[in-house]
Amino acid sequence: MLNRFLAPYRHFLALPDVRQTLLITFLSRMPVGMIALSMVMFLREALGNFKLAGMMLGVLYFAMAVSSPIKGRLIDRIGPRLPLLVCGVMDPLSFGLLIIAVWLQWPMPVIVACVISMGLFTTPIATMTRAMWRHRFDGDHERRMAFAVDSILMEINFTLGPAIIGIVLALANPTAAIVIAWVSAATSILIFMRTPALKHWKHETDVERHLLGPLTDPRLILLFAVLFGLAMACGMLEIGYPAYMTSLLLPAFAGVLLAINSLGSAVGGALFGATNWKMPMERQFAILLAMFGVLMFLHLTVDASQARYLFALVALIAGCAISPAFALQALLISRMAPAKYTTEAFTWSGTFIVTGLGAGMALGGVLSEVYHVKAPFAAGGAILLLVAAMALLLPTKPREV
Repeated sequence: MLNRFLAPYRHFLALPDVRQTLLITFLSRMPVGMIALSMVMFLREALGNFKLAGMMLGVLYFAMAVSSPIKGRLIDRIGPRLPLLVCGVMDPLSFGLLIIAVWLQWPMPVIVACVISMGLFTTPIATMTRAMWRHRFDGDHERRMAFAVDSILMEINFTLGPAIIGIVLALANPTAAIVIAWVSAATSILIFMRTPALKHWKHETDVERHLLGPLTDPRLILLFAVLFGLAMACGMLEIGYPAYMTSLLLPAFAGVLLAINSLGSAVGGALFGATNWKMPMERQFAILLAMFGVLMFLHLTVDASQARYLFALVALIAGCAISPAFALQALLISRMAPAKYTTEAFTWSGTFIVTGLGAGMALGGVLSEVYHVKAPFAAGGAILLLVAAMALLLPTKPREV
């Protein structure tokens, strides 16, 4: 049975350039899991409180969200190499200037400018990785496996990156942590430029493009709205576990729950990649969203003060829907987006994910303070059921045989 489960993965990994591409993308995306935690702790120590540190992180994410579609459009127009080189120089330069500005206690507007520049020139490696699989494979089956494996590796990035920073913080200090994050960010572009998948990149130069790009397609607008809701629910999980565990005087267990939830996501992604449901992907997406919503509500039925490990099991099971849901949305974007808007469509998905996560964390924080510490789970479940119903409106395409 294990051999039968692993057979699709063996076949996929045996395809030309796949193993090398996966290794390179995994290594080059490691800063994604390092920067947030290292910046928060470094800025908190330097600026004196979490409020200012959190505001700086919010400025960073806002600049990233605004600039991502612009970078995506440039890549679709002229290809990936020049935008990658420009961002590969400006991103670590801006990051380094931020560290120096904080060290030397430069005025706050200078620090804010460095953060904005860092966000504007963030190397679009995560987005390009998803777009790359669209260029590498033509069939839904290979893309399904590629996005599933990619989602698993991304979960590992988000788990391993903060763990590395956490170890550095425990053994050294926030300054050492931010320097290690900077080194990782500076070398990531050098690693990514070696990926063999770039040779499969296709871009159309002499085609007419609309100002709104992929946002002219009603199907993609609906998909992005659903994706925003999915990201909001994930943001509520991110705030729900710490809020609930802190109310029980178990704040450290919140980190355990987040790690267990990520583990469940990786397991779900592995199972998703090895299966081939006999129904349109649009319907699979709606079902997964509804399942995730029900599992969010399941958190309300368990009292962690009396059954801590049962609550951890719920977190594990709930995570199983996350990677498959994000893999399916990437598959749907790769199918719906015209070739001339491929990268831009994926950057827009990144923008909706980032803003959805932020909105979910903000709303979840308010709900946990004003109503109940478990309110983020209820709100997240309701949002997921709503977007699952919206996903049923996506026009279906027959499954490839």
